[in-house]
Amino acid sequence: MIRYIYAADLHKHPALARSMFRDRADQFRTRLGWAVTVDAQGEERDEYDAMNPLYIIWEDADGRHGGSMRLLPTTGRTMVNDHFSHLTDGTQIQSPLIWECTRFCIARGANPGVAAALMLACGEVVRAFGVAHCVGVFDARMVRIYKRIGACPEILGFQGEGREMIAIGLWECSDEAQSEGAARLGINPDQSRRWLADSFGWPISDDTDPAPVQARHRVMSNIAALPRAMAWAGHQAAC
Repeated sequence: MIRYIYAADLHKHPALARSMFRDRADQFRTRLGWAVTVDAQGEERDEYDAMNPLYIIWEDADGRHGGSMRLLPTTGRTMVNDHFSHLTDGTQIQSPLIWECTRFCIARGANPGVAAALMLACGEVVRAFGVAHCVGVFDARMVRIYKRIGACPEILGFQGEGREMIAIGLWECSDEAQSEGAARLGINPDQSRRWLADSFGWPISDDTDPAPVQARHRVMSNIAALPRAMAWAGHQAAC
């Protein structure tokens, strides 16, 4: 099942939280060789975990972590702007209608559908909050995963080629994408909404009220101003 948990509430789910941070250490340091910080308990955290992000977590039947991602609004500090703005020629990505997604992690041996379930859940929560797009940094290995789950982003900027590529991607959070994702996973949209409602204690409703069309147009106008955005928009086809 999917859980949506703010960092301030992780202490209410100790086993789930521990297994998430340990799986992050396993993925990012052990498997990928990234220079991340791992503590004495074998858990990986960075500065953005201290900013009370919203975690989307797939919880296995045994209560442990199967996969997760981390969300922060771009109106505050983000990894994209703090460490990867060179990929957009210094342009800062900041909007109340864009959230950053980072630390996309899948546990060893996880069900193949976990990655797609996380993307579906991400679309569910940001649309509920009136967000139009998600932005994030990804590397070449993720292109295959995005293609498999039908979640290819628009490329805003990148460096490197082939396996060395690092890029900033933009994902649109739309009704169509949500419907396609639910159908691909075989998840009833009502179940997806129920996971969200249960996490926040909301009444179950069919009305998710995505961001107004005019607001979406403003976001895309701002994104189009990025120096490389239009030049590399066609790169999405490679995914």
